[in-house]
Amino acid sequence: MRRQLRSRRAPAFPYGYRYRLDDQDEVNQNYLADEEEEAEEEARVMVVPNLKEEEEEEEEKEKEEKEEESQGQETSNAWWQKLHIVNEYLWDPEKRMSLARTGQSWSLILVIYFFFYASLAAVITLCMYTLFLTISPYMPTFTERVKPPGVMIRPFAHSLNFNFNVSEPDTWQHYVISLNGFLQGYNDSLQEEMNVDCPPGQYFIQDGDEDEDKKACQFKRSFLKNCSGLEDPTFGYSTGQPCILLKMNRIVGFRPELGDPVKVSCKVQRGDENDIRSINYYPESASFDLRYYPYYGKLTHVNYTSPLVAMHFTDVVKNQAVPVQCQLKGKGIINDVINDRFVGRVIFTLNIET
Repeated sequence: MRRQLRSRRAPAFPYGYRYRLDDQDEVNQNYLADEEEEAEEEARVMVVPNLKEEEEEEEEKEKEEKEEESQGQETSNAWWQKLHIVNEYLWDPEKRMSLARTGQSWSLILVIYFFFYASLAAVITLCMYTLFLTISPYMPTFTERVKPPGVMIRPFAHSLNFNFNVSEPDTWQHYVISLNGFLQGYNDSLQEEMNVDCPPGQYFIQDGDEDEDKKACQFKRSFLKNCSGLEDPTFGYSTGQPCILLKMNRIVGFRPELGDPVKVSCKVQRGDENDIRSINYYPESASFDLRYYPYYGKLTHVNYTSPLVAMHFTDVVKNQAVPVQCQLKGKGIINDVINDRFVGRVIFTLNIET
């Protein structure tokens, strides 16, 4: 730049102008030097901010890493402190305390609770003992809620649906097994050995203390005749004429009212009444004889066997489901409870396929 400026000078000027030109040349030189310095400073200014930004980013990253490390250390320290506090709470070796209590404190608490619960148990035992002194184990104090007798049938059937095919023994053999097992306690030889032959048609009332053993009247398996399993081991299932046994639940002290025995009556529950054209009952009276009442309870009436009524369905429509309802009939008998189909009656279905 200086060479260019020098080459532009005029070759001849008066002597008085020479000093002015030299001064101007110096001014130009100083001006150019200032411009170069400003350019260099601007370049520096442009570079320095970028470097500063990079340094600031690096510093921020370092701070974040340090903060993460410090947070991890703080978390681990916090967990360690909690574990240490728990350990000290469970057992403090310096103070010799467990669960913030000394051995003496624990001893006093255990003694207090021991006497408290011992006293409570003693009070409950005394109350129960006094209560049992007023209750007879042989005769229930309150029997009003069980006066209406319930009934149940044998053999067992799922949902009280008797579904079987006459030509397929596997479909009805389990009914035969159930009936045979149920009637083992009614075998004639066993009844003659354990029970007495009572006169029919009257209550078998036994006087004496309530804790004395009572005798039971015989109910022999042979009373069921064609449904006893003695004459027909299949109880009629092999011929499509099934036998179903009905018994009343035992009620201590129960007696049929007015001296009339309770009878059993079966019919089609809904549908065509001709679906059941013939039913044979055993015993033939289709009733529970009075000699089996009253019942004195299982503690004294040890050998008591509940009387039965067998229903022999000799002529039932085949290949369709027939709903059957068997009811108890007698004075004081309730057999129309809607919400309970086992009070005074039982409902089941026969579906005999051929």
